[in-house]
Amino acid sequence: MHEPPISRPTKAAYGVGAVALGLKDNGFSYLLLLFYNQVIGLPAPTVGLAIMIALIADAMLDPVIGQVSDNWRSRWGRRHPFMYLSAVPIAVSYFLLWHPPLGWSDQALFFYLIATAMVIRTFIAMFEIPSAAMGAELTSDYHARTDLAAWRAAFNWYGGLIMVMLTFRVFLTPTAEQPVAQLNRAGYELYGLVSSLVMLAVILISAAGTHHRIPWMRQPTGLRKGPGAALRDMFQAMLNRALLPMLGAGVFNAMAYGLSVALSLYFNTYFWGFSAGQVSLFILAQFGSSALALWIAAPLSHRMGKRNAAILCKVLAPLFGVTPIVLRLLDVFPANGSALLLPIMLVFHLLSVTAASVVAIMVGSMCADVVEDHELKTGRRAEGVMAAANLFVNKTTSGIGIFASSMVLALVGFPAGAAPQGVDPQVLRDLALVYVPAVMAMHGCAVLCIWRYRITRESHAQTLALLAERRAAPSLEA
Repeated sequence: MHEPPISRPTKAAYGVGAVALGLKDNGFSYLLLLFYNQVIGLPAPTVGLAIMIALIADAMLDPVIGQVSDNWRSRWGRRHPFMYLSAVPIAVSYFLLWHPPLGWSDQALFFYLIATAMVIRTFIAMFEIPSAAMGAELTSDYHARTDLAAWRAAFNWYGGLIMVMLTFRVFLTPTAEQPVAQLNRAGYELYGLVSSLVMLAVILISAAGTHHRIPWMRQPTGLRKGPGAALRDMFQAMLNRALLPMLGAGVFNAMAYGLSVALSLYFNTYFWGFSAGQVSLFILAQFGSSALALWIAAPLSHRMGKRNAAILCKVLAPLFGVTPIVLRLLDVFPANGSALLLPIMLVFHLLSVTAASVVAIMVGSMCADVVEDHELKTGRRAEGVMAAANLFVNKTTSGIGIFASSMVLALVGFPAGAAPQGVDPQVLRDLALVYVPAVMAMHGCAVLCIWRYRITRESHAQTLALLAERRAAPSLEA
């Protein structure tokens, strides 16, 4: 049966599922530390430790989920049973995460946070790993995969950004009891409810919208394997020499992302003195960043190749990100409250996020190209395990980044429940002096890892040709 081309609605259905991951990632990165620390009242190191424990414990299951999905046999294929099954648990657990019980002790809330965070992340993995693995199954074309990665990245970014913008513009509003909008508990609870319902909807839409492609997706080959053989296959896929540089880049990238995004609301609220409405403009600027990234990613890939484009943008992203902080430390940047401060900051933010978004598109497409390299060397495809390995790295190391951000806050003596104007300027200066070199070092290590990636357009085409010859050989013999 001839495989039909991928239609635009199918691409949209494949991409829309990433909204769930975008909502979860942005919620954990932008809001969770501030919510449990400044609103609920848990010490920052306690919140960071709880998040890190949940991420690392949950991440241990990711390669197992990928291996099970790769070898699952059903009339709904290898991916869709897990996608459908995850929808309701994701929605319920995310709702509970943002509605912690009143009157509980710090110790009880600590374990509540660990439990709810682990459940939501486990079921997100049960959806995200099979869903992401479909990208390598939907097409083997070198540039078409960049297109699919762009669709998925667009929904991930825009879905997450819209919800964060709604949080700062609609959900988080000042009240008579709480004049600082970012500290309004009811706003976070409303965010949790709306996000949970959106997650439920997009997961079901994505699963149903790609269901018709099941007959053309690859099925497990050979006999069922015992646990030992399955475990060997899993580690063999994760240790593929072409995949290892991308996993290494993912380690440092996720650490930098976890650190910078967890502290971004602290910097915007306390270091720059922006209101909730002004903070929402940075989210709005990211819509422009995402559009720019989607527009330039394919031309950059064609002109420079995926690896070189990723390296260029990986260098530019942190440079644009930390330059305003460095200039402020040197006293050559507009003061807080200046009419120039907000527009200049928005421009730097736009450029930084654009570069980072191009990196995300390129890395997603580069990881998909490893699937055929692994198949050529071993005779087995391992889309699920490779997607799981990437997610495993991102989870564990972003958790370390978030934990590091909480430790940075403790190190500089950042006060809990502080008003925007009530933090000692020396504390804010110390925060910047620790943050800038740490985040630049992490990004630099990621660049070195990407540089080690060796799959090119030409080598990928040669791999596909060799695989086509191998598949044609049995039919010729028959």
